[in-house]
Amino acid sequence: MQVHFGFAQCRLSTPLKNASLRMTRFGNSFSGTALEQNVLERDSDMEELVQVEKVSRRFTLDHEKDGACVTALSDASLSVSAGEFLAISGPSGSGKSTLLNLIGCIDKPSAGTIRIDGVDTSTLKPNGMTRLRREKIGFVFQTFNLIPVFTAAENVEYPLLIQGVGASERSKRVAEALDGVGLAARANQRPDLLSGGERQRVAVARAIVHRPALVLADEPTANLDTKNATQLIDLMHDLNKRLGLTFIFSTHDARLLEHTERIVRLCDGQVISDSNEGGSRG
Repeated sequence: MQVHFGFAQCRLSTPLKNASLRMTRFGNSFSGTALEQNVLERDSDMEELVQVEKVSRRFTLDHEKDGACVTALSDASLSVSAGEFLAISGPSGSGKSTLLNLIGCIDKPSAGTIRIDGVDTSTLKPNGMTRLRREKIGFVFQTFNLIPVFTAAENVEYPLLIQGVGASERSKRVAEALDGVGLAARANQRPDLLSGGERQRVAVARAIVHRPALVLADEPTANLDTKNATQLIDLMHDLNKRLGLTFIFSTHDARLLEHTERIVRLCDGQVISDSNEGGSRG
């Protein structure tokens, strides 16, 4: 069985084809779980988790003409400490998604340096970039990017299969993650039977199930109505405060910016402000 999804072609493993996950309840929070202990112990030893130093990204418009390019990001610098809840804001075309892609090791800068958890990404070969993404970073996409033929539990399980985590541990982590986002009862439903808000919560569970150092979210509330957007914002805040998870997200959604303490604003590919101007997380 094969699934075609954008640029990727994934061949499903036998364990996932025949998955019958045992969804054990772990209570209403992650308190005291291995996930919480792993994240908090790691973060207590770190200061700056992300360092972006004078980073630029240029895209060639015409490969046959020298010098024909567009600059999506220009000389951007910022640092993010472990446990922060940070928004990258700006109008369409300002460079938000480009910056997230660079931090997430999906792309490489044309100039400058990015360090993730102390690792200079410019020194990594493609396999090293893949490993860093797989082990250190969780992604939440605007359009969810759930695999439609998988149940919610199987979507959350997939990153663990790629990492080679054993079946028993996978079941435990999937149950914890889905319970933590309030979807334990929906574990066996496919995405087409879930609401938009539920799909995005599954995406959040998938992003955190492998215990990353960093979660990146690109316009996570853009496709949600006010009720579901508010629930998602509250969920991300709860995970940030309770587990110490570091969140960096791009947005121009005022509903999200009002609940964010630190906002980095971009315009025309440049950082124009970096301040604690958002609302309280209280």
